Amino acid sequence: MALPVFSFAQTKPYLTLADAERITAAAEVKAKAEGWNVVIVIMDDGGNLISLKRMDGVQVGSIDVAQAKAKTAVFFKRSTKVFEDGMKAEGGGRIATLPNAIAVEGGLPLLKDGIIVGAIGVSGVTSAQDGIIADAGVKGY
Repeated sequence: MALPVFSFAQTKPYLTLADAERITAAAEVKAKAEGWNVVIVIMDDGGNLISLKRMDGVQVGSIDVAQAKAKTAVFFKRSTKVFEDGMKAEGGGRIATLPNAIAVEGGLPLLKDGIIVGAIGVSGVTSAQDGIIADAGVKGY
């Protein structure tokens, strides 16, 4: 009986380390331009860490928050701002019970050829400012 032949060739779009570095650099440029020090996280489509950059002086707690924002954006295929806005609506407190969901702006999915290949998560300043930086990262992709 012949053994099956396996291929390690990638058949779907994916986020490379070079992609992650380019996205991070674009986000960091925006953060520095505004004078905001943050943590910038890039995750793959499974919610696994590809890169993490912690700018000088950022509180340690932002490391976990940035990762949670990226993971939420990947797992739910949407911006974490959707959850933040949802929390403000009547009955929105139910969002807090969702596993792997953080309802704070600053997490955005990353798409390649219309397919989610990962996410960016930013934490360190206000949620709106985190969102601005994350958006700059996406635009740099």
